[in-house]
Amino acid sequence: MGEVKESWIISVHNELKHMADISTEMEQWKKRSIYRIPACVTDLNKKAYLPQAVSIGPYHYGQEHLKTMDDHKRRALLHFLKRSNKTLQYYVHSLAQVAQDLKDSYETLNPAWNLDTDAFLQLMILDGCFMLEILRTATGTLYDYAANDPIFSYHGKIYIMPYIKRDMLVLENQLPMLVLEKLVTLENEEAKHDQEFVNKLIFKFFFPLHIRASMGRCLHVLDVYRKGLLWEDLSNNSRRHKKHGLINQEGGESILSATQLNAAGIRLMKNKTGSLKNISFHGGILRLPAILVDDATESIFLNLLAFERFHVGAGNGVTSYISFMDCIIKNVRDVSLLDSQGIIQNAIGSDEAVATLFNSLSKDTRLDPESSLEAVQTKVNYYCKRPWNKWRAIVVDAYFNYPLAIVSVNAAIFLFTLTILQTIYTIYPVYSQNDSPRPSRLVVSPLPGPSSR
Repeated sequence: MGEVKESWIISVHNELKHMADISTEMEQWKKRSIYRIPACVTDLNKKAYLPQAVSIGPYHYGQEHLKTMDDHKRRALLHFLKRSNKTLQYYVHSLAQVAQDLKDSYETLNPAWNLDTDAFLQLMILDGCFMLEILRTATGTLYDYAANDPIFSYHGKIYIMPYIKRDMLVLENQLPMLVLEKLVTLENEEAKHDQEFVNKLIFKFFFPLHIRASMGRCLHVLDVYRKGLLWEDLSNNSRRHKKHGLINQEGGESILSATQLNAAGIRLMKNKTGSLKNISFHGGILRLPAILVDDATESIFLNLLAFERFHVGAGNGVTSYISFMDCIIKNVRDVSLLDSQGIIQNAIGSDEAVATLFNSLSKDTRLDPESSLEAVQTKVNYYCKRPWNKWRAIVVDAYFNYPLAIVSVNAAIFLFTLTILQTIYTIYPVYSQNDSPRPSRLVVSPLPGPSSR
């Protein structure tokens, strides 16, 4: 036992001698961008964090149910090389120079990948070329595939691409952006002069109907997608909130649900930009971005939340949005109201499923006190606490949100009206007899009968 303790002391002492300074540690942490998600996070929904159709990168390489895509990867590599008119050795040699940087992008790697750099580079190039070919399907520039290609055809775009697109947004299924940038630059000299070339490809693939803004340095596909969701103008609401010094003085008090806000006189409307950060409140109108909720929504948001949780410096824009939406969605009536305003586009069926989705996504999340949404929440709560709005919300919630209550209220009003009318018609003849002059000619004759003399 003493020997074990001594060996441990020696080991720690050696590590202490070679311990890096803070600046070196910071650089090392900055290289990491692709993470293994721990069981404490995945246990609630393991399937959401796993690829279903294709493995990208080393974490899920070789899994049996994903091997069917390997032949398609090889075909994509051949088309890429033929089109670029450059040898495979040319690409291998270039990526070999940054092999360690690529490895450092992963939080953990199987020791086999560290020992066999050639195999690691082969994986990076094979998956990188496949991903670039997939991204280019959105630009309509791929003409060298067969019309009946299982993946790179119209048929593949309709039936297979949705699964691949979903897998490209799994955090454990990412490639370092450096791989894609190197491949594109080596293939196309013009790309050297456009630092946003790969960002544009990714953005167009996921947001084909939107205009892209400059995103700067991105870490991988999931990071580009996240920035696309959070893009906002420089004159956004959060800056205006901070200028006016709006801080939460309510002690973190939660915002009311959508139906409760509506009852308090607040109108919920769809904003124009679609950015998840563009939530504003002004003049009794709460504007929210429109969001399509489909079968992939849960997986995508869970992976975005995981990325913000584990990558220091990523920010928490998505986390704050989910936390905010969880507050205003409590039940099916809230979803129905948001749906009617075009804020939620329900593509998964029942309103109850949408409500459950947002409530489950928000587990272990909280609204960042520094977020612009905190300022919005404070303004909304202040508005709702005004006497008239507060009274209106109580009345509407108590009597008009439930069908039976509405019937009861209508019946009460009807009976009350009849009572008033009955009282009026009862009292009116008395006053009529006392105050009106007697008619001079109106004589009520007795019924004819025998005369008495």
